[in-house]
Amino acid sequence: MPGQTFHDPTAAVHADGVLADVRTMIAEVIGEDYVSEAEIDADTAFYADLEIESIEFIALGEALQVHYGDGIDFPAWIATMEVDEIIAMRVGQLVDHITASLSVPADASRPGGARG
Repeated sequence: MPGQTFHDPTAAVHADGVLADVRTMIAEVIGEDYVSEAEIDADTAFYADLEIESIEFIALGEALQVHYGDGIDFPAWIATMEVDEIIAMRVGQLVDHITASLSVPADASRPGGARG
């Protein structure tokens, strides 16, 4: 489909590329004008620095799922956190989660999956 990109799970996962993808998605969700005034890096806090609203955070999660697929399982990852952790979350934590999730073979992440 035009306009949609999907992560190739066979491609090497690099944090810099994921950070660039996340920056782009943040800009799409909260607005290019707002993001152009802020430098987004791994230390950028979603709430304190970007003042992202909860509905925007949900939209970001949906964009991540579309782009990277179900392998990153954004909703399940967020569900493991306390509210204080979500409020204090930094872009780098999200990038680390995506990078780690995409580095795990698909059947190794499933119960009863890959065995050695």
